Amino acid sequence: QVHLVESGGGLVQAGGSLRLSCAASGRTVSTYDMGWFRQAPGKEREFVGAMRRNGGRTWLEDSVAGRFSISRENAKEFMALQMNSLKPEDTAVYYCAVGARVIDLSNQDDYDYWGQGTQVTVSS
Repeated sequence: QVHLVESGGGLVQAGGSLRLSCAASGRTVSTYDMGWFRQAPGKEREFVGAMRRNGGRTWLEDSVAGRFSISRENAKEFMALQMNSLKPEDTAVYYCAVGARVIDLSNQDDYDYWGQGTQVTVSS
């Protein structure tokens, strides 16, 4: 079992920045691929970005590429989503997730464990 806890959400004005954290416990996440997803009110949960277990290259959804970045510190069981130049359309509950055998990083069904989510609200 892996327990994930997100933090760092809040209310920010358009153009501002937030850094979301995802702390893991239970089992080491260094052998898991990790991803970030979000769900806006009235919409389905969608892919934001992801990183493979060995770090390195990240994948970001087109609407956040250039504004968001992902990092992870396996030794500290910690992952982060840095969000810059935030827009009102980024308002959503953000989730981190990890999976042992993720084939498609953008497919939430491939992930095994999820955090409870953290609310991000961007005002115009």
